[in-house]
Amino acid sequence: MVKTAILVSGGGTNLQAIIDAKRAGEIPAAELSLVIASNDKAYALERARLAGIPTAVVHKEKGEDIAHYGERLLEVLHGHNIDVAVLAGFLTILPENVIRAYDHRIINIHPSLIPSFCGEGFYGLKVHEAALQKGVKVTGATVHFVNEIPDGGDIIAQKAVEVLPGDTPEILQKRVMEQAEWLLLPRALQEVASQLDK
Repeated sequence: MVKTAILVSGGGTNLQAIIDAKRAGEIPAAELSLVIASNDKAYALERARLAGIPTAVVHKEKGEDIAHYGERLLEVLHGHNIDVAVLAGFLTILPENVIRAYDHRIINIHPSLIPSFCGEGFYGLKVHEAALQKGVKVTGATVHFVNEIPDGGDIIAQKAVEVLPGDTPEILQKRVMEQAEWLLLPRALQEVASQLDK
């Protein structure tokens, strides 16, 4: 089984989707070995504890060199023999040394159909605000490999979600989570893990 770390920053709804899918037998190739939070207030840590998954907090210190932060993160990942990392609402840009060490073994979920509404500065509600301002009729979510360009890595899976009249960024965010993110991320993890498990 492929040892997997899930990196989080907030409430952990995508983490919960992975935990639920694992319990349902939908991710047989991956072992949920570690949850790493960028801050100790992240509710995702509580979700991990309830699921019996070990946790760690690794946040970038103010003024800390990005490569040094990457070394600390790698120390935790290697210390738990992690094979694959999943960014599930992780709001810290990963340093190059981490990306190099886990080439094509870090996946991220983004709440739009890449290449729309992605890249630096596009996260959380900002993505849905931009989609509504543009007047698109369809949005969705994308799971992709992480490289040195924000939201620039190879696409693994996408799912479209309809934009409805009267949508607010909050309503659209919830629909994209329910209809795309929470379905796509566990499937993508299983796909990547099963390739590495051969």
